[in-house]
Amino acid sequence: MGFKCGIVGLPNVGKSTLFNALTQTAAAQAANYPFCTIEPNVGEVAVPDERLAALATIAGSAEIIPTRLTFVDIAGLVRGASQGEGLGNQFLANIREVDAIAHVVRCFEDGDVTHVEGRIDPIADIETIETELMLADLDSLEKRVPSLEKRVRGADKEAKETLALVERSLAYLREGKPARLVERKPEEERTFRLLGLLTSKPVLYVCNVEESAADKGNAYSARVFERAAKEGAKAVVVSAKIESEIALLPPEEQAEYLASVGLTEPGLNRVIRAGYELLGLVTFFTAGPKEARAWTLNQGAKAPQAAGVIHTDFEKGFIRAETIAYADYVALEGEAGARDAGKLRLEGKDYVVADGDVLHFRFAN
Repeated sequence: MGFKCGIVGLPNVGKSTLFNALTQTAAAQAANYPFCTIEPNVGEVAVPDERLAALATIAGSAEIIPTRLTFVDIAGLVRGASQGEGLGNQFLANIREVDAIAHVVRCFEDGDVTHVEGRIDPIADIETIETELMLADLDSLEKRVPSLEKRVRGADKEAKETLALVERSLAYLREGKPARLVERKPEEERTFRLLGLLTSKPVLYVCNVEESAADKGNAYSARVFERAAKEGAKAVVVSAKIESEIALLPPEEQAEYLASVGLTEPGLNRVIRAGYELLGLVTFFTAGPKEARAWTLNQGAKAPQAAGVIHTDFEKGFIRAETIAYADYVALEGEAGARDAGKLRLEGKDYVVADGDVLHFRFAN
């Protein structure tokens, strides 16, 4: 479905190391799962989901196909990017194309790795990037106001609604607050999205810590988590150095290495899952002898839209969705058991798909 999470950060925070680890992980997955590197700075990775293996075992599936998330390595930002400094214009253009931002923040000390600002302060780093994005948004919105005001004078109702959102967003930005914090009604969401504001995108803070803090974080990452909680963002702890080493190991050696550093799973799994949650996505499954497959869907989407994820013809000719909750599918050992127990439901066009649903679509050709 093309969901993209852009990886941003100041120079020398571990952004590229993290992206390289992601793409190496994805390359390792390629033996079993579909994978493609679209461009040198774009890679798709499987979303870790233990439920898929359980479904495949029960259904006797010959193949397992996880759902995927795209990560984009965006050029490093420097102060003044909103005015075109460094790769500023390219940076801002790339951010406009992603659905969410994974902001890598340096939360480690290392005298051999210089910091672009000459000090270790993750909150100041966050504010540097956020300020540049807010300045770009301010410039973008202020340029639109005269045209919108002219249309409003001509009794353009749509322009009036848009101008109200623009003015509300400008008020937040001028106070140093990102546009994602702007209060808005559900019916305003579409118009708000069309404004294309950089600071309206959901943010995941990725705290890059030293190896010894990879499991629980450190004092620096604690400050980032505190900030994330206040602004409704998400945060995860990861050691990019450890992740880059894990990604190069064969699967049978990875668990042993993880245990040796006090981890139960790669930190990248947390990054991928958090990015998935950040985008407001859910997973539904299809399972049979040929394959067990995970599919991505927007939270709140209905059954015909889920059918359309598989094939547009399924959505056009949608009749019903045979639906089994994941827990029921596992507990009753598959479709036959669920049907016998009355746990297989026939859902219509208004059914909102729940995370974990195992679906089979009936459609007219």
